Parts: sequence; structure tokens; C-alpha cells
Amino acid sequence: MTMKKLFAAAACALFALSLTACGASSSAAPGSSSAGAASSASGEGYRIAIVQQMDHASLDEIRLAIEAELDAKAAELGISIEYQEFNGQNDPTLLGQIGTQVVSDGYDAIIPIATLAAQQMQLATEGTDIPVVFAAISDPAGAGMTGENVTGTSDALDTTLILDMMLAQNPDVQTVGLLYSQSEPNSTLPIAQAKEYLDGKGIAYVERTGNTNDEVISALTSMLDQVDAIFTPTDNVVAAVELAIAPTMIEAGVPHYAGADSFVRNGAFATCGCNYTELGGVTADMAIEALQTGAIPEVYQMPGNIITVNTETAAGLGADYSMFNTMADSLVEVVTTED
Repeated sequence: MTMKKLFAAAACALFALSLTACGASSSAAPGSSSAGAASSASGEGYRIAIVQQMDHASLDEIRLAIEAELDAKAAELGISIEYQEFNGQNDPTLLGQIGTQVVSDGYDAIIPIATLAAQQMQLATEGTDIPVVFAAISDPAGAGMTGENVTGTSDALDTTLILDMMLAQNPDVQTVGLLYSQSEPNSTLPIAQAKEYLDGKGIAYVERTGNTNDEVISALTSMLDQVDAIFTPTDNVVAAVELAIAPTMIEAGVPHYAGADSFVRNGAFATCGCNYTELGGVTADMAIEALQTGAIPEVYQMPGNIITVNTETAAGLGADYSMFNTMADSLVEVVTTED
């Protein structure tokens, strides 16, 4: 084992012990820039905590993109950028403990991925000047992410466009299912927008919510025979169970329109949104800018102009989606994966 690996393992073990002392457990995987060792002699560099709210495809994609860009920035600038991953498992208490530990350990910046993680990191850094540069918050102002040390990237959803896609694909839709979690801040605004849109079109809707995997599955089952299509925003709770619920919707002939391409890669029918690899890269760049200049950049709204369709799901539904070709800048076709 190399000295670098020994150092990473030791750091991980020390962090795990410190969290245990707080009465909680956490998964914390270490990572370090490839440029770290080369520039460490000069003493110039940064330590960054990457705090992921939970595991699922979009958040994993963002984290990997952040890490890749931090590595690239370290090489470009000739400095050391060390980062460490923390995962809150969608648990506010655990995320709060991670925030306390990260601040105590003196990290130079924190990059939280998703709304709940960002909110907890903002709380943890109150009274400090540690930059909190969040990734993928649909409604930063609505989530209260307005502190002087807080900025990041927004993946605000174009709810109207996704519902336009739904009606373009099937003009005969009479009832739409709204499936989401009440504990997910990202869903609040898009669900309100969806209700306003559907009311304006004279289209009925059935609303079901769930805060755990089992509750989401039960919510879906309870409305499947009442709806022609289902809409879910960028809801991390529903995203985590998409692989399990997608086959049920396909069998019932009900297309699922969702808020991120991770849903579609896990079996949902279609979405229109941003590129999460690009979002991760922009987020990392903003964190380095804040550290190097001492100024907090403005929140950046990612362009959401990519339609993604699952071709296997489309075949299972017998759904034509050729009308999507002219509704956004590009159309990406994917198949179902477990990533």
C-alpha cells in the first residue's frame, strides 16, 4: 500500500471514529487530487468536503463530475486540492452531524449535493466564512439558500415544457398522477406549477405522496388505475425507488414523466432537463473561484434543454415520441440501467 493510500485510509478511519463519538454512523470515502502531492511542498492548496444527500444516479453523477473537475483544476493551477466524500443517507440528523464535523475539521469549502444536504451545511457554517457551494437545488430561494457564504448551481425544472411533452405525446390525457415526497423541497414549486398548468387545461389530477420506498410504492399502486400519465419533479426520494416502480408503470401502460435523466435511465419514460455532468463541473469551478478570490459568485441556473427518452420503456408502452424532436435543443435516447 502506498503512503498516499495509507494517509487516506487513516483519515477516513479518524473521521469514522469522530462521528461514532457523536452517536451516529456515516459512510465517508476519501478522495484526493492527483495534483495534491506535487504541490504540497509549497503549502498552497485547499481541503473540500463533498456532502452528498443520498445515493442515486443523478447525485452520483454530479459527485463524480465535481471530483473530476477538482482534479483538473488542481493540475491546471498547480495546487493541491484534497476532497473527501460524505453521504448523509437522506437523514437530517446525520447530515447535521457531518456538517458539525466538517466545520470542526477546518475544511476550506463545502460542496453539498441536493437541497437537504445544502440546508444542513448552511446551518453548520453559520457564523463562519466557509463557502457553501451547493449542487442541484431546484429552488434555492424557496429552500432558504440565501446566506452570504452560500451559492451554487440550480437545476430548476421547466414544468410547463415537461407537461407540454406529455400532452403532445398523448393529447387525450384526462387525468395526471402527481407522485412526489412531501419531505423533498425540490418538489414543492414544480408540483404547484403542475397543478396550475393542469387546472388551466381543465385536466384532472390525482396527488399521491410517500417519504420512504415502501410509501412511494404504495402511493403509486393506489393511483395507477386512475391516471393516464404520471409526473414527478426532481424528487430524490422517488428517484431512489424508480428502478422498482418503473416496470409497474410500464405494465399498466402509464408513462412516467420525471424531473431528471436519472429517472429515465432507471426506467421512467421521458424528461427534459440539464446535463448533470456539466452541472457538477460548474459547481466545482464556482467553489474554486470562491476560494481563490474570496468572493462568492452568484447562483448559476443550468440550462434545461435536453430531452431524454428511455427507448425500452417507450417500446414497452407502445409510445411514439417523434414529436419530442422539435421541443428542445437535443434529444437523447437511453436504455434502462441500474446506475
